[in-house]
Amino acid sequence: MASLSDLPIRKSYHKPEDDIAREFYLPAMAASTGYDRAVGFFSSSIYLLAWKSLKQFVDNGGKMRMICSPVLSDEDSEALYSGYSARAESAAADAIIREFDQMMLSGAMMKPAIVLASLVQMGVVECKLAWIGAEAGGRPRRLFHDKVGILSDGENHVVFKGSMNETWPGLSLDGNLESVDVYVSWRDAGERERIDEEVEYFERLWQDHWPGVSVVPLPENARHHIISASEASKWPSYVDEINLEMEEAASWSPEASKQGGRLPRSHQLQALEAWTAAGRRGILEHATGSGKTFTALCAINDGLGRGEVPLVLVPSELLLVQWEEELRVAFDPSGLQLLVCGGGHADWHVQARLRGWTREPSSKEPPRAVLATLQTASSDRFIGLCSQGSHLLLIADEVHRLGASGTRRIMAMTTGPRLGLSATPRRAGDPEGTQAVLDYFERIIQPPFGVQEAIKSGALTPYAYRVYPVHLNDGEQAEWQKLTDQFRRLYAKTEAGGDSARSLNASRLKNLLIQRARIVKAAAGKIDIAARVLRTHYQVGQRWIVYCDNQIQVQQVRSAILNSGLEDVYEYHSAMSGDRHSTLAQFNALGGIVVSIRCLDEGVDIPAVSHALILASSRNPREFIQRRGRVLRRAPGKALAFIHDVIVAPHATETGDGDSILLGEIARAIEFGSHAINPASVTDLKVLAAKIGLDWAEAGYGIEIDDEDQDGDFESEVTHAGR
Repeated sequence: MASLSDLPIRKSYHKPEDDIAREFYLPAMAASTGYDRAVGFFSSSIYLLAWKSLKQFVDNGGKMRMICSPVLSDEDSEALYSGYSARAESAAADAIIREFDQMMLSGAMMKPAIVLASLVQMGVVECKLAWIGAEAGGRPRRLFHDKVGILSDGENHVVFKGSMNETWPGLSLDGNLESVDVYVSWRDAGERERIDEEVEYFERLWQDHWPGVSVVPLPENARHHIISASEASKWPSYVDEINLEMEEAASWSPEASKQGGRLPRSHQLQALEAWTAAGRRGILEHATGSGKTFTALCAINDGLGRGEVPLVLVPSELLLVQWEEELRVAFDPSGLQLLVCGGGHADWHVQARLRGWTREPSSKEPPRAVLATLQTASSDRFIGLCSQGSHLLLIADEVHRLGASGTRRIMAMTTGPRLGLSATPRRAGDPEGTQAVLDYFERIIQPPFGVQEAIKSGALTPYAYRVYPVHLNDGEQAEWQKLTDQFRRLYAKTEAGGDSARSLNASRLKNLLIQRARIVKAAAGKIDIAARVLRTHYQVGQRWIVYCDNQIQVQQVRSAILNSGLEDVYEYHSAMSGDRHSTLAQFNALGGIVVSIRCLDEGVDIPAVSHALILASSRNPREFIQRRGRVLRRAPGKALAFIHDVIVAPHATETGDGDSILLGEIARAIEFGSHAINPASVTDLKVLAAKIGLDWAEAGYGIEIDDEDQDGDFESEVTHAGR
């Protein structure tokens, strides 16, 4: 066995220039007999297992010590701040058992979970839990955020620190190894001193001798539950299978040959294989933030290998910019020629350029692809110039948008393979548009990959959810009732008039519903709550998104936040002065609070955001699911996300239309609360619903007019409001 001192270990590694796993992490693990790590949350523990080096580490007689914390619900999290207690141990054991069971139920995590259980049972891995007190010796955040790792071979030590998060599958190929600083014991006295400090720090933590931190063994019932899943004789074969899956993933990836390139994760690989088995036609119903774009890039890579011309359609100019960057980064080494159409790119129709670009290529030509906005692609000129045929690979991002009346004509085009992407492919209140999309793409690829599966697999961040009820003021309540009465009178008249009256009055009924919904979205009481939530919870360096309904509300909320003493508040909307891209760049770099309307909903990649405050949202599930996805995207150092939701509720004494007000808000609370780590967060809302006679279990998603394209059948909404 090689010793650590035989390895050419540098002082630092940085992506994308360095392949941190291949050049440092994996060979160092294979040469070690000891590995100490403060991992953060228990569910992250399986990512410590450096798969290609794991069997060598075990053959060396290696031992791994982990210090971590369970994710606790709100009612138990107080134990984290008050210190270790019997209550905290019981809550921790329950949380770890729950987390481990979720891993065992996940197709992506089952094999790694069995490997972990086997190593715990064999004594290779030992885990302890930590509670952070108020002081923690002045270093409370180190345990969870510094990500200190200590490797040893019995004689030499290596310490690494930095934004390095081990992930599965593919340590260097997943995109989360950013940079590390490395210290070795054989280089110089300064590094040895630093190593001695970190070794002492970890050892004192492990022995429960660090002030303000309680470190205790894994609760026995949790440990027994874990090792009950161990398969000591099979774990090496599971490691081999994991590595084979990683090699299979590399065959799909356009970045497999690149240093630091990405590989598809298990759910992405499963989706690609299922799409292929379905004749390469279908829609991926995958949660926002779970990597749909990269899955599509893998499908494009496969299509280019088959001599096809990818035609990528996106709904907005912002997504056009993001897709252009993704395509150029992923396929630059292959010499992909990309024609961009829309968003200021108009040369596609000069001398009928699009026709030549989309014709069937010969084997000697470099690969070509077309990227277009839906607005451009649905034009007569674009469709007329496009060389249709089986050689076209159609990729539609936010595929539900194709079901709108203005873009539905795209689906008359003749193509070969078709891949649609959407977290919510069914159009709310528009069965005709939904069916048109399903007919063209033929099916939704099974199984869907929802937020629950994405969190279990590690593709999305777990989140806590908190609801803040607010009431309409007297003026708003009076206006709500006035519009409701007008609607009911017109609805009764319309129903009595039959089909001709329905056709005549449809737009008036729709307009009344939109006016009434806007009262709830812009309720004045939301402004003070927004300022209070941010004043109480915001910390400098965090990244918050505040979702508003309109520009007036944006200005009111921004002023209230600034008046509360907070700074670093940005606007982000289509009518803002200044450059939107620069605003997002500054926000990503420095943190702060972005007050936004709708333009952050679809596809915007801001993974560092960890907090969202929802002041306005429609009853369309697509909108609030996309907003949740923005804040659940994974990012280095981000172990938990937080969603604060302001919901308009009727006064407890209200009857009659109180259920209408609450029904308009309740859908996202059902969805968000059921998947949060603290499902009890919606208890008060359930009680309120019961008081006014609203059946929480049957409320489900309301139907809202789809403002994005002003299409849709709103019969369900009309029926409820007309009661």
